[in-house]
Amino acid sequence: MSAVVESIMGDNAKPAGNAGPVERPQAANEAQAAPTAPVTAAPRAPRKKPLGASAFMRIVPPVLGVAVLVLIWQIIAAKNSSFPTPWATLQEAMSMFSDPFYRNSPNDQGIGWNVLASLQRVGVGFGLAALVGIPLGFAIGRVQFLSAMFSPIISLLKPVSPLAWLPIGLLVFKSANPAAIWSIFICSIWPMIINTAVGVQRVPQDYMNVARVLNLSEWKILTKILFPSVLPYMLTGVRLSIGTAWLVIVAAEMLTGGVGIGFWVWDEWNNLNVPHIIIAIVVIGVVGLILEQALVALAKAFTYEQVSN
Repeated sequence: MSAVVESIMGDNAKPAGNAGPVERPQAANEAQAAPTAPVTAAPRAPRKKPLGASAFMRIVPPVLGVAVLVLIWQIIAAKNSSFPTPWATLQEAMSMFSDPFYRNSPNDQGIGWNVLASLQRVGVGFGLAALVGIPLGFAIGRVQFLSAMFSPIISLLKPVSPLAWLPIGLLVFKSANPAAIWSIFICSIWPMIINTAVGVQRVPQDYMNVARVLNLSEWKILTKILFPSVLPYMLTGVRLSIGTAWLVIVAAEMLTGGVGIGFWVWDEWNNLNVPHIIIAIVVIGVVGLILEQALVALAKAFTYEQVSN
């Protein structure tokens, strides 16, 4: 039995001596010699939305949102006689903006002068915060010792309310205007410090290794490597800071008085002029939106990354 098995196996393993090599089909040889690469589907081009649908999504949802807000406003006004209706507020706004820059006395000025006064304080406080915060952020991100030293200070002071800083400013500067600028400065500096430092710390280590190989000076490392890499982070911090600064000035002016949109709102409340308060709220929101969009445009102009609203 075993001999038969060995004979069969031997016959299968060894071809006949006179027989030529067994020819296989050419297609089979080619299939074994050159395995085919896996076929991948070509990526589909993204479908472009029709022009009408794109315009619909840009226009209709915002208009619908405003309409819902006005409807809720009208319902509240119908149930509360002391609350002005949207139409009455619109009439007051048209009368107010017909002469926004009147000036009867130092404390009786149009809403235009009040907005400009607030923007001036925001510009000074925000500018000082940028002059201090951005270089400090670079230093904290570049030097590990400074990062360890300032980290607990930033964590402690960043959550403090803006109004808590105002009495310190009044005590130190003895005047309302510098105290308001101080509040803007101390509250808007933190986003710039933190975002700039994080950007410096996230610069790829390969860039720094190349700088060491080329024996670049610290100034060239800063201007040629760090600044271009950190710019998106820095501009994000600037955007956050300008929003914080605009919020702070409205609250600070309510307490300090004088000329400014915050004081104007508080003065209208003392006069029980609710339509003017609502108009001021809308103006504050519009000015904040303009500042935000201006910085978004600046970020898009100086970065290659997509900047979202």
